[in-house]
Amino acid sequence: MRVAVLGLGEMGSALAAALLDAGHPVTVWNRSEDKIHPLAVKGAQRATTPEAAVAAAEVVVINVKGGAVATDLLRAAEPALPGRTVIDLTDGTSEQSRTTGQLATEYGADYLHGQIMTIAPAIGSPDAVVFYGGPRPVFDRYETLLRALGGRATHLCSDPGVAVLYGMAVHDIMWGLLNGFLHAAALLGNAGIRIEDFTRHAEPSLSALPSLFPMLANEIDRAEFAVPYGALAHHLPSIDDLITESRARGIDVDLPTHTRNLVAEALDAGHGHDSYARLVERFGRG
Repeated sequence: MRVAVLGLGEMGSALAAALLDAGHPVTVWNRSEDKIHPLAVKGAQRATTPEAAVAAAEVVVINVKGGAVATDLLRAAEPALPGRTVIDLTDGTSEQSRTTGQLATEYGADYLHGQIMTIAPAIGSPDAVVFYGGPRPVFDRYETLLRALGGRATHLCSDPGVAVLYGMAVHDIMWGLLNGFLHAAALLGNAGIRIEDFTRHAEPSLSALPSLFPMLANEIDRAEFAVPYGALAHHLPSIDDLITESRARGIDVDLPTHTRNLVAEALDAGHGHDSYARLVERFGRG
């Protein structure tokens, strides 16, 4: 299957290499020529313009910096787009992905938006996750190709923006967990405790944290938050202890103080017997 790859940054180069390894004829285009040579050595054909790259392919993979750049490339390649399929793997907002998809459709191309959930070296591996949104028949038609980019290619729904939101949600959770871990590491390090020792001894407790997500999700979806144990009222004293200990050691208290404010506000609103999931309402108010 003939594929064009537009954009050869770290991720775009990995995508092109994975497609070449899977046996697909690949034509590449990039604003700067220096990134083309390693792929040309592997067998990629060089295109001098986005339009020329698209004209040489059935499937067009785009991975550039932002949705606005992706739409600019589609405009530049408009004459060659009818009958092609655009697989947009560019980061951006959900609305940007819908705008790009609408433009591709207006130009006579099918469109899928994919959100890559791995780093460049893992592209093409069986465990690499990519979320896709767009017409299911288009995903089914090119599923083999898509799994060459990530073995866990997953179609979510017809709305390309949903794939973006899934990716954002995973990153949102990741940053929250990482920030919590780093704050804890700063606290432990100040006390002279090796962080590696902590992670080894606390591993059962740390590993159990993601197991809470399905329970919280069920409570949020049902909007039923009352719980017989582990209610919000029991969190506040521990948060206060963390803030006091952090302040005494000169550790930044912004993160735990934000958590305290969220919990205290829920308690003031009469939700002391509800689970931690009740705080989703506070985030939903912006």
